[in-house]
Amino acid sequence: MAGTKTSARRAAARKPVAKSRTKPARTAAKRPATSVSKRAPQFFRVSHHSEDDFEGGLRRYAKYRDLGMAKATGGLVQAHVIRFVPPCRPEEVSKLHFHDVEFQMVYVLKGWIKTELEGQGVHVMRPGSAWLQPPKIKHKVLDYSDDAEVLEVILPADFETVELS
Repeated sequence: MAGTKTSARRAAARKPVAKSRTKPARTAAKRPATSVSKRAPQFFRVSHHSEDDFEGGLRRYAKYRDLGMAKATGGLVQAHVIRFVPPCRPEEVSKLHFHDVEFQMVYVLKGWIKTELEGQGVHVMRPGSAWLQPPKIKHKVLDYSDDAEVLEVILPADFETVELS
């Protein structure tokens, strides 16, 4: 079916919409110049687990497995599995920092991780725990288990990390 595009949004746009006589119609907010239609096209990507895929990255105390989403989305999304390297050394991992991102979600796959987020206190996250780190929230890792592993999804794929201490 290459070349044919059907979308529920487009089909819904063709249906007549009844306007209320009691309330004025709202005008839609204009989208920024970098709307979805202006981005590079996305393509199918699959990433199968391989121990050989874990390599160094942002932090020395972690190994990263890139899932290939940055390339597949034209830089829109970064997704990787982070495996923390034991043993945890608080003097190295407990540095306050933030990420200049639009979106950051973390999901614990294995083990546990103890983290502190500005205004949110200290939390111990275990397998199945997920959290959203709002843009530029100051945070630090306090401790983690020897088998800690998380999935992290970030927008955009290319972002800055700012260390504060």
